Amino acid sequence: MFDFYLPITEVTINIPLLLIISAAVGFLTGLLGIGGGFLMTPILIFLGIPPIYAVANGANNIVAASVSGSLAHYFKNHIDIKMGLLILTGGLIGSIIGVEIFIFFLKKGTINNIISISYFVLLSSIGLMMFYESLSEMKRIRNKKFIKRKIHQHYWIHNLPFKVRIHASKLYISAIGPIFFGIIIGLVSSLLGVGGGFLLVPILIYIIGMPAKLVPGTSLFAMIFVMVIVTLLHGISNNTIDIYLVIILAIGSVFGAQLGSVISSKLAGEELRGLMSILILTFGFKFGYDLFFSKILPSIDITNISHADFSRFTNFVVISSQNYPIIYGITSVSVAILIGILVAYSFKKIIK
Repeated sequence: MFDFYLPITEVTINIPLLLIISAAVGFLTGLLGIGGGFLMTPILIFLGIPPIYAVANGANNIVAASVSGSLAHYFKNHIDIKMGLLILTGGLIGSIIGVEIFIFFLKKGTINNIISISYFVLLSSIGLMMFYESLSEMKRIRNKKFIKRKIHQHYWIHNLPFKVRIHASKLYISAIGPIFFGIIIGLVSSLLGVGGGFLLVPILIYIIGMPAKLVPGTSLFAMIFVMVIVTLLHGISNNTIDIYLVIILAIGSVFGAQLGSVISSKLAGEELRGLMSILILTFGFKFGYDLFFSKILPSIDITNISHADFSRFTNFVVISSQNYPIIYGITSVSVAILIGILVAYSFKKIIK
């Protein structure tokens, strides 16, 4: 009854299930300031959506969640705009490079394996580090051991030229650092359809030295623009965006992002990171199992779709995707942004 056939990805999905999953991922987005794509994109793949489609639509979903989440933090004045713009500058460069690499491996027919291997390595390593860090933190708190840390730990990257003063974060650092890390985030985002927040958040805290309260909002703010570019590049180059999937994912994720931002100050961070690390490890090991044992991945083929059994509107959507990819891509991104804005302002009025 609730099953729906996605005309561009050519996969049947269960709408309520996907709404629940996207809301859960959006919740983590608003709670921790991460893009959520490192969970959403693998989930789409496990649901049978080919990786090339999962990457593009996962990226567009991050746009919606990031808009919603960043607005929630903006209402609290918890965004450093200048830092976000520096990261964005590098992110745009990295995104362009990453999409070119994606297209290269797509033409060689190896992009599925590249995506799966990358997720296996990335999720497993990140999950293990998060799990170790959360256990250490919980043990330290249980033993009542308190570590006196410097307000700003200085590394070699802080001594590079082109210094700028960032007033919101009370920092005086080289612009090269945020731009460089932005390039890395953009590269990873465009290759894997992830927001990069799970890398950017610890970088901003432990390397750049930003105040923790400004990090989630700033991370989400930068991710909006990076993922818009990633989505458009994928949609225009590969015709892999499905507007129906965009709407379903966006509705779930933006509601979840708002809930996450509301209760972000009410949960124990170390316990939450511990549970999240187990979830990340599960996904990482699942990719490893599929690679080395089951050898079953969704098809890589982008086939020509028969329009005979589609409604008039669905035929229009498919034709627009194929013949007018730029307009179709901009429309898909705009829909995601609009949903994010509407839900964010709705939550603001409800909370008041």
